[in-house]
Amino acid sequence: MFQGASSLSLDAKGRLSVPTRHRDVLSAMAQGQLTITKHPHGCLMVFPRNEWEKFRERIAQLPMSAQWWKRIFLGNAMDVEMDGTGRVLISPELRQAAGISRDTMLLGMGNHFELWDKATYDAQEAEAMQGEMPDVFKDFSF
Repeated sequence: MFQGASSLSLDAKGRLSVPTRHRDVLSAMAQGQLTITKHPHGCLMVFPRNEWEKFRERIAQLPMSAQWWKRIFLGNAMDVEMDGTGRVLISPELRQAAGISRDTMLLGMGNHFELWDKATYDAQEAEAMQGEMPDVFKDFSF
């Protein structure tokens, strides 16, 4: 569904302009309605509303021992809509949680996106590239 990386900048009001290649799909599949929430790795998760509803149901079914994860994902979720020019407002609370000020990376992750502060993403990607590949990749040929 969604893949690829886009380097984007938030405007002065904290709005993100969704890349054109994703805009039409998001309009068709979710009428431009998105949900944004925190991700435990320090970025934000951006879901088309229909995909968010599936994720939300899975999270809601977690046991009480996962109550903090419910709070992180569900308690911080914000519904937004793309405006007529394909922009979405990233709330100040969510921007602060992910350390996003202006420059971002939007990564297509299949059924959702991750939105990262660009400097944070670049640093974490560089660190990951220096490490060894996890065993789950042992059967891949690169």
